[in-house]
Amino acid sequence: MQAKEQILKALKKEIENFKGGAKVEKIGRVIEIGDGVAVISGLDEAMASEMIEIGDQGVQGVVLNLKEDSVGAIILGNADKVKEGDIVKSTGRILSIPVGDDLLGRIISPLGKILDGGNPVKTEKYYPVEKIAPGVIARKSVDTPLETGIKTIDLMIPIGRGQRELIIGDRQTGKTAIALDTIINQKGKDVICIYVAIGQKKSKVAKIVAKLTEMGAMNHTIVVLAGSSDSASLSFLAPYSGCAVGEYFMDQGKDVLVVYDDLSKHAWAYRQISLLLRRPPGREAYPGDIFYLHSRLLERAAKLSDENGGGSITALPIIETQSGDVSAYIPTNVISITDGQIYLESELFHQGTKPALNVGLSVSRVGSSAQTKATKKVAGRMRLDLAQFRELAAFVQFASDLDEATKQQIERGKRLTEILKQDQYKPMKMSHQVAVVLVVNEGIFDNIPLNKVKKAEETLISYLIKSGGELLKNIEKTGTLDDDTAKGIKEKAKSCLEKYQEKVKEEK
Repeated sequence: MQAKEQILKALKKEIENFKGGAKVEKIGRVIEIGDGVAVISGLDEAMASEMIEIGDQGVQGVVLNLKEDSVGAIILGNADKVKEGDIVKSTGRILSIPVGDDLLGRIISPLGKILDGGNPVKTEKYYPVEKIAPGVIARKSVDTPLETGIKTIDLMIPIGRGQRELIIGDRQTGKTAIALDTIINQKGKDVICIYVAIGQKKSKVAKIVAKLTEMGAMNHTIVVLAGSSDSASLSFLAPYSGCAVGEYFMDQGKDVLVVYDDLSKHAWAYRQISLLLRRPPGREAYPGDIFYLHSRLLERAAKLSDENGGGSITALPIIETQSGDVSAYIPTNVISITDGQIYLESELFHQGTKPALNVGLSVSRVGSSAQTKATKKVAGRMRLDLAQFRELAAFVQFASDLDEATKQQIERGKRLTEILKQDQYKPMKMSHQVAVVLVVNEGIFDNIPLNKVKKAEETLISYLIKSGGELLKNIEKTGTLDDDTAKGIKEKAKSCLEKYQEKVKEEK
């Protein structure tokens, strides 16, 4: 009896001193695996977008499908290491990405892994890859321009900070070129740029990074890369990861520009994943929620109110069309989500008009709210002159005798069209754009031979920088074009272009 009491006493003491706790893990098993997609049984309490660990090597995955008897997940690591029967552990964590200032100038994967071969980055903060967009009350109207440095866009289809402007066109029409020029033009303007490469060749992205570095733009840029050789799951996650990194900076009250290059490949990746997950296909085999896929991404672009920090995310999604068909499924979806589109035309591109922007089909729904007063002042007349020229040009190709006023309008229009052509990697300051268009509007370019207009423009800008620097600084500083400044620019332009004309005559 005494021995029993001693045993009970010892057991009670052991129980009282026991500090450990049973480790409870929610586990399931892989019942099907193929093409980077796994079907798992047993994870009854799994959440959408929850991180899971598969097998002994802890391969990561993300839950996408929630069914009564199973869940569907995409594999984020090496799918070859996953096999049927592997144990799957639930982590209870929603998919997040490391964020921080140290990511600037780096190339990262959609999971936040450094890909540029440099030192690893220490980031303590994590942001969820999927997040609900700011509500209407948290936002304010778009009122600050995000200057691209491209004359055609800044003058006629302006983009504001917090806007979503679609860049759409066929292959090889200069869509990425517009996005890169915009990134380069943000140098020194306190705008963080994020370039998301979705399903792009790594060699192409390497060239882009080299060019951005050469132009001094990589210091304010982060590249999120899901290469063409990577799995569809990484291409699917890439834009959301890029947006999450941008939200970190927006929450600090900073302005962010995110380029999604391109959402056509993103839709293809999601279609592949969805079909493997046995989701019912709809039009063109895309799943029914393909619209929601892009709308929940692009709605996260916003201009926050001052009470919410005043930061912004401007989105420049890119969509590739087939033979100029803007009425296809994915293009129409994204057009309806965005605040306007920049439509690039193959025909114009092959004619040598670069950027090959179709002014008739391009639009900005924010409009002149995203322009400085100086730009607004010169752009209004330019638009009118250009529209009249295009209307006249269609008729006069069949006419032989024209009156002087019509001839003058056509010559002015030709020079205006020539002025709006711009080489890649040469973004132009707002004050330079205003000065050039003002001079063209006033007819000071009318007597310059058409093939010499571009050279005359370069000569004029160099001259204004040297002798009219204060006038340009005044436009840049105030954002307005007063009468005295306009008069000063016109006088200097007349003097400069008269000398240039004489030089041209001598060369002949």
